[in-house]
Amino acid sequence: MINEQIRDREVRLIGEDGQQLGIMSARDALKLAKEAELDLVKIAPGAKPPVCKIIDYGKYRYEMARKEKEARKKQKVIEVKEVRLSPNIDVNDLNTKMSSARKFLQKGNKVKVSLRFRGREMAHMQASRHILEDFAKAVEDIAVMDKPIKQEGRCLTMILSEKK
Repeated sequence: MINEQIRDREVRLIGEDGQQLGIMSARDALKLAKEAELDLVKIAPGAKPPVCKIIDYGKYRYEMARKEKEARKKQKVIEVKEVRLSPNIDVNDLNTKMSSARKFLQKGNKVKVSLRFRGREMAHMQASRHILEDFAKAVEDIAVMDKPIKQEGRCLTMILSEKK
């Protein structure tokens, strides 16, 4: 809230150079802001009494947007990549899938390994569990299991992430 939008009776006022001007009515604070040809901006509305500051509102908005953009820049987005396997996968195909999973893990992504079953393969779900266990053992030098192996519909899945 700025200038006339501030409807509180009393506010704690901070001057343009950062010194505390004390508690006063909102009208007096607005008058001081007009004399300085700046805006009265409510900075801490939850405080008792609310804290207002005499500053240039356009400059204040620009600074807040810049801080927000800087904070977003420092965030790291972790993606979940998926590696799909089948119960009758051959050793060389499994090694290829492991190498792609290693690449994903080294880039800092999480890897969802899913073992998909079709038709009659559904009858032997638990017998194929060893494929995922072997996969986890093969990449355990760079990965840890975030979520253990569990059944989701027609799939057995697990999620791996990079070791720290």
